[in-house]
Amino acid sequence: MNPVYITKASKYLPNTPIDNDQMEAFLGEINETASKAKRIVLRNNGITTRYYALDTQGNPTHTNADLTCLAIKGLLDTHFKAADIQVLSCGTSTPDCLLPSHAAMVHGLLKGSGAVELNSSAGVCNSGMNALKFAYLSVKSGNSTNAVCTGSERVSSWLRANKYENEIQSLTLLQEQPILAFKKDFLRFMLSDGAGALRLESKPHPTDRSLQILWMEAHSYAHQLEACMYAGCEKQSDGSLKAWSDYSPAQWLEQSIFSIKQDVKLLNENILVKGAESMQTALNKHALSPDEITYFLPHISSLYFKDRLYEELKKVGIDIPLERWFLNLPQVGNVGSASPYLMLEELFNSQKLQKGDTLLLSVPESGRFSYSYALLKVV
Repeated sequence: MNPVYITKASKYLPNTPIDNDQMEAFLGEINETASKAKRIVLRNNGITTRYYALDTQGNPTHTNADLTCLAIKGLLDTHFKAADIQVLSCGTSTPDCLLPSHAAMVHGLLKGSGAVELNSSAGVCNSGMNALKFAYLSVKSGNSTNAVCTGSERVSSWLRANKYENEIQSLTLLQEQPILAFKKDFLRFMLSDGAGALRLESKPHPTDRSLQILWMEAHSYAHQLEACMYAGCEKQSDGSLKAWSDYSPAQWLEQSIFSIKQDVKLLNENILVKGAESMQTALNKHALSPDEITYFLPHISSLYFKDRLYEELKKVGIDIPLERWFLNLPQVGNVGSASPYLMLEELFNSQKLQKGDTLLLSVPESGRFSYSYALLKVV
C-alpha cells in the first residue's frame, strides 16, 4: 500500500460575508413576517457570519458545481495542472440536479482537464468525508498516484422564502396558524454555502509541508435509529420516509416536500452519545490516546454542542482539552459536507502546524446518524 499525503488545500466562499442581521434580506421573509425561530437559533449556534451564493435580490450567483470547480482551481499550480488530475471525487448534500452526478457536472466545468475517474458521494455532512476516503483509497491502493476530493454545498437557494409560500398559503386557507414548522424554519438560519478541496498524492510536497493520512474510519447507526435530517421526502408516523416521487406535484409545493427538515428531539437524544461511542471505537481500534492528538477538528453544526460534546467524550475516556480544538464555525457558518475541508484548509494554510503534529478530523451526520474520522500527521 502507498502512503497518502494531502499536499494542498483550498476553498471557495462566494460573495461577501453576511452577518445575522442581513440573513432574511437574502433568504426573504416567509409570509412577509420575520421568523420567530431566528433569534433563538442564532443565539445558540454562535454563527456570526456566513456566505450565500445569492445576490441581494435572492438570485443565484453560483451553482454548486461552480463553487466546487473554483475551490479545485486553488489546488492547481505550475507543478500540478488540471490535466494531471487522475481521480475526481466530489461530495455534497445539495447537488444542482438529480442527474448527471455532481462530480460529472464539476468535471464539465474543469477546463484543461483530461479524462478522469469520477466518484460522487451523496448523503449529508459525511458526503465530503466519503469523497475524501474514496480519493485516499485510490491513491493508497495504487489505483492512482493522485486524486482531488471536494466537499461543497449550495443550500441557500433551498432556504429562500418562496420555497415555502405554497405551504403557508395552504395553512391559511385551512385557517391554521401559517407558521412554518420549527423542523424546517430553524435550518434556514443554520446552513450556508461554500466549497473546499484537497489534493492527494502518493508523495509529499517537495518543498512545503504535507499532511499524511494515517487512517480513516466510518460508522453508521442507521440499523438502530430512524432518519433525523431529510429532504425530498416526508417522515411517516412509523418513522419511515415517503419519497417525493410518491407524492403528486401539487403536494410537493403544499407540503414543501423538497425542503430540508430535521427532527430536533431525535438529534438531541442521539447525536452526541453516538458520536462519543463511535469515536471511542475508532481510537481504540488504532490504539490512539487523546494525549497524542495535537489538534482536534470536530465538525459541529452549532456551538450549542461544543461543551456538551466535550463532556460526552470525557464520559468514555476521551479528554481532549478545549484549547486543542480548532473550529471556524462562527466565521464561515455550517457548510455541511464542506465544513471539515474548510477547517482543515484554514489550519493547513496557517503558520500553526509543526512537523509531527497530529490532526483528528471528526464529522457527525444526523441524516441517519453516521460518523467519520481521519487522523493526519504533519510531515
